Amino acid sequence: MSSQLKKFFTSLELDTRMLGMIGALIVLWLSFNFVTDGRFLTPRNLFNLSVQTASVAVMATGMVFVIVTRHIDLSVGSLLGLLGMLMGTLQVHILPQYLGFEHPLIWIITIAVGIAAGAIIGAMQGWVIGYLAVPAFIVTLGGFLVYRGAAWWVTTGQTVAPLDATYRLLGGGAEGTLGANLSWGLGLVASVAAVLLMIKSRQQKKAHGFNLKPVWAEYTLGGIAIALILGFVATMNSYPLSKGAVKRIFEGRGQEIPDYAVMHGVAIPVLIVLIVAIVMTVIAMRTKFGRYVFATGGNPEAAELSGINTKMLTVKVFSLMGVLTAIAAVIASARLGSVGNDLGTLDELRVIAAAVIGGTALAGGFGTIYGALLGALIMQSLQSGMAMVGVDAPLQSIVVGFVLVIAVYLDIAYRRRTGQ
Repeated sequence: MSSQLKKFFTSLELDTRMLGMIGALIVLWLSFNFVTDGRFLTPRNLFNLSVQTASVAVMATGMVFVIVTRHIDLSVGSLLGLLGMLMGTLQVHILPQYLGFEHPLIWIITIAVGIAAGAIIGAMQGWVIGYLAVPAFIVTLGGFLVYRGAAWWVTTGQTVAPLDATYRLLGGGAEGTLGANLSWGLGLVASVAAVLLMIKSRQQKKAHGFNLKPVWAEYTLGGIAIALILGFVATMNSYPLSKGAVKRIFEGRGQEIPDYAVMHGVAIPVLIVLIVAIVMTVIAMRTKFGRYVFATGGNPEAAELSGINTKMLTVKVFSLMGVLTAIAAVIASARLGSVGNDLGTLDELRVIAAAVIGGTALAGGFGTIYGALLGALIMQSLQSGMAMVGVDAPLQSIVVGFVLVIAVYLDIAYRRRTGQ
């Protein structure tokens, strides 16, 4: 029986590291669900978990590129706080003077400025690292201190609120969701896209003469993908809005309040994560820039001798990290509805941990976007579960620290065993 099971998984050609992470996540969820008397695996908690994971997940996709190129970025949490404070000040104190409060362009201008600032700051860090040869650890450690202090000076330590109403939708919550119908539509589109990608991948392998999986294996993987997508949507559509939220939303639209239950659906931050994950995966696997990133991480000297401008590549990688940090700042600040001086505190450690737990090699050269997302989900599940159980914050940090060290050790052991 065991040999048949082994043959089954071998035919599926699944990443054993990914299977291990999924297994760890399932064990984690079931354990927390048991000790919380079934409160962990409820639609409400899973919805909140998906929203809480979003900002770290977005940054983790960029941290994959940073670590793959044998660098590190300790400044992302402080940079998130600075960009959040800049965007908050812009939409609360500056733009309303010229456009008026709740102008439809405020949130667009705010996000554009935030992303531009993130790209510029990230590029500056990358230039110092690439062209001045200052170690990334030192440069980003300096950024960690500078950006946190700069965020305080923007408003002299005052919390910025309230943020633009449309901007706040990007943080999730009762109003910041797709609703049941759009969520089902998203689920169907994602399911069809997953199947089409599998078909295209099989056709490309066949055209290049690579070995193909058995047809039944393709059907099995397709079925699993569809079940996960639609299962997630069904779970999000099982979480009803409160009566107060329904009344507020429908009265704001000038519509009659319905007498049936209105469901949350998929949160907008989750949609943002999905878009970022797709874009980053395409960049990593389908673009010259992505190939250069992994080639440089695998062997920087050989990459430079082959004609890759590794210095400019470093600038681009850190600039991309800055852009993703700005997007994460939008999600984090919009979710809270305000920007305080503690926004993004310790996020740099969560992001690095998510990438490493997701299988990104600290020695460089290997990492996956889906692994980073799974790592972010594991990290947030661990923290949320401990909070529900009533574990004190200091003990939570101790547990997360132990988990990170164990994850790195297991990754090193796996690579030694497989010869990677």
